[in-house]
Amino acid sequence: MNIHWVDATILCSYLLGMVVFGMWMGRGTRSSAEFMVGGRSMPWWTVLCSIVATETSTITFLSVPGLAYTGDLAFLQLPLGYIVGRWIVASKLLPRYFAGELFTAYEVLDRHFGIAVKRAASLLFIITRTLGDGFRLFLGAIVLQHVAGIDMNMAIIALGVATIVYTFAGGIRAVIWTDFIQFVVYMLGAAIAFGILLDLIAGGWGAVTELARAELTGDKLRVFHFDFDPTGTYLFWAGLIGGGVLAVGTHGVDQLMVQRYLSARSQGEAALALRLSGFVVLLQFAFFLLIGTALFAYYSQNPPPESFAKSDRVFATFIVDKMPIGVLGVVLGALFSAAMSTLSSSLNSSATVLVNDILTINSDSSRLRLAKWLTVAFGIAQIVVGISGQWLESSVIGSVLAIQSFTTGIILGVFALGLAKGKVGTNSALVGLVVGLIVMSAIKFGTSLAWPWFALVGSTVTFCTGWMHNKLFNNATGS
Repeated sequence: MNIHWVDATILCSYLLGMVVFGMWMGRGTRSSAEFMVGGRSMPWWTVLCSIVATETSTITFLSVPGLAYTGDLAFLQLPLGYIVGRWIVASKLLPRYFAGELFTAYEVLDRHFGIAVKRAASLLFIITRTLGDGFRLFLGAIVLQHVAGIDMNMAIIALGVATIVYTFAGGIRAVIWTDFIQFVVYMLGAAIAFGILLDLIAGGWGAVTELARAELTGDKLRVFHFDFDPTGTYLFWAGLIGGGVLAVGTHGVDQLMVQRYLSARSQGEAALALRLSGFVVLLQFAFFLLIGTALFAYYSQNPPPESFAKSDRVFATFIVDKMPIGVLGVVLGALFSAAMSTLSSSLNSSATVLVNDILTINSDSSRLRLAKWLTVAFGIAQIVVGISGQWLESSVIGSVLAIQSFTTGIILGVFALGLAKGKVGTNSALVGLVVGLIVMSAIKFGTSLAWPWFALVGSTVTFCTGWMHNKLFNNATGS
């Protein structure tokens, strides 16, 4: 072990405690409805924290500070669009999810287009979640590898198995309640790390701002970039428009989030949690970006023996090397909280979608049993993807968000076809989905378009293609 036994004890106790707590919260889960939507009884404040914790993986904890370390605060333009997108979802899409006893977002598509479109959208969701969250698992394992002195593959497996256990036992109720605890823990851990970081910088926060605004570095405290460049990732219009459309997709038609709304006591409580979550995420991103700016100041005063190979490793290295005994265990627990909150949500949502939308099972006991074992299967799949993440050449956050944006826009376009005036047929929706996939593949691998625009382009192409096909071939009957 590369850490003191006190920190190791704190960390192991926390991880074990999360597993036991998750299993305890899920006790008495005897139906598929309890496993998948928590009996529709979760209070709004737990749903709020679960929304934020779910989208706050190790990506936020490690990669976002890395962006500020190498650049400025431009990433903060994205959550501006996220806020707008969530308000649209709360007003336009939530009423449809609460118009019936739904378990997944894609059951709405079944009402409009039939089972084929529902299954296609569900399959896209499962593939996207498995790939994106597998890479998130890899990022969390980086620190575990460093502190435990174990092989990276073993670190990924250990973190993945710990998450599988309580998700398997407790379902969405265990996931949401552990998300709430993990939200508190990772924010507390980040705050402690930030305080220690500032204390180690000669001159404190004043030195941070001075170095950040130095002529040689440019203004690292700059937030807004109003250039319009479709190849630029962190620009104002890409954040406001592209980020807004992406948020409508990720929080409006993505089962990972929709499942939380369906677990709330009412539509009103779900809307409150969703709207407030946008502002919480904005503040959270700002905080983690300031950590990255402070890390730049610290390593400017105390240059590392060799430069960091990837910006994702800057904060992780500081945590492991500079946290005092006892504090390190708490901060590492916070880091793993961020990882486990997203992974557990992903496993439960993927299993729910496969059982409800793709497979046909009538017996509730069989549905519950299969959902649990599919949780294990998806956990193994994400572990495999996480192991492959060692060969990523780019920043993990860019890879994950690009994967997410790639398919989210296509599914959003299909939902828009369902909401369009006049009935759009099943074949037209499928044509739009397929063309959207082809066009987005060409854009992703053949152009330099920045990923914040992927959701907008994908949804527009899918919607326009499906709508035109419906008009040209008069497919209004759904034949």
